Amino acid sequence: MGDNLSPLLKRLLIDAGCRFVRRGKGDHDIWASPLSGKHFPVDAFIKSRHTANAVLRQAGLPKAF
Repeated sequence: MGDNLSPLLKRLLIDAGCRFVRRGKGDHDIWASPLSGKHFPVDAFIKSRHTANAVLRQAGLPKAF
């Protein structure tokens, strides 16, 4: 089992000005980015660095994992 990347990912999002919007379906939260102007889901348990980087891309941020 890999490490959960969600806490670090959420810290990066917050530091970039992104904000939590609401709870989504299952264990997902909906976040919004002022950089990309988009809403996007963030899973509560992300093991894949590819998935974490995809979330950052949706937020308009560079890869970090």
